[in-house]
Amino acid sequence: MAETNTRGRGLALARYRPIAWVAFASLYIIIVTGSLVRLTGSGLGCVDWPACNEERFVDVSSPHAAIEQLNRLFTGVVAASVIVAALAALAVRPRNRRLVRFAVLLVVGVVAQVVLGGIVVLTGLHPLSNMGHFLLSILLMTWALWLLHAIADAGDDIPRASRAPRTRESMLTGALVALTLVAIVTGTVVTGTGPHAGDEEAPRFAFEISSVARVHGASVLLTLATAVVLGLILRSSAARRLRQAFESFLFIALLQGGIGYLQYFTGVPVPLVALHVALSVAVWLSVLQLARIAKFTGSERTVAH
Repeated sequence: MAETNTRGRGLALARYRPIAWVAFASLYIIIVTGSLVRLTGSGLGCVDWPACNEERFVDVSSPHAAIEQLNRLFTGVVAASVIVAALAALAVRPRNRRLVRFAVLLVVGVVAQVVLGGIVVLTGLHPLSNMGHFLLSILLMTWALWLLHAIADAGDDIPRASRAPRTRESMLTGALVALTLVAIVTGTVVTGTGPHAGDEEAPRFAFEISSVARVHGASVLLTLATAVVLGLILRSSAARRLRQAFESFLFIALLQGGIGYLQYFTGVPVPLVALHVALSVAVWLSVLQLARIAKFTGSERTVAH
């Protein structure tokens, strides 16, 4: 009876789930809108931070300033969504430490992202600060996905083994996660070398674009080759959910790779680059989901035995 009363005074897990999804979606959207700021040449539409410029805190007097200002204002929506998610996580009953931990990490990460965004502007869109800005976004999306996983696990009564055996599937998916991360990082180097700097005067890496594109392309091909090996192993697997997760990852990865080559050979048009950025996040989330399911598949086998 005491547990029932505790649940009644708190927030039900089912009601917390949409709050977490709103935070997840807002974090994804800000990545896309942030890329559009750069791709439209509006990175220095506001030349100061936190004010837009010395004269106005908010300035929409020019197209570039308006685009940059709207992105900054949407950052407030993102901040509000993660703060609500953190406060709501504290209200969930029974208390779940994983929920609280990842929700609080989202708040910390968004604060760091706001500060880093200021550094991006104050350094004149230096490619290193832009790289850090995007990679921190990837980390935030990781925590947001893990928050959703924590919600799913909290409502799952199926026991999980504390230490699942290291199967071929789990080892290959682990390698796939690492290789996907390498591909994302090398992709940011290509971005920092390429033409879409966010402003005509912004500094660029002093690399040959063809050279860094080849390195990035090689990392993508190695990732896909590893995925093919995993796919061959999974052909004989009875775990349907694992195969479905792999097929989802492979589809998104192949689509992303195809768009990457298409944009390179067509002069990196803005729409394709924006789609490439959005899909890079989708690839990362799908490989994390694949790794989670591979881990749980091994865990379930342990429980079954």
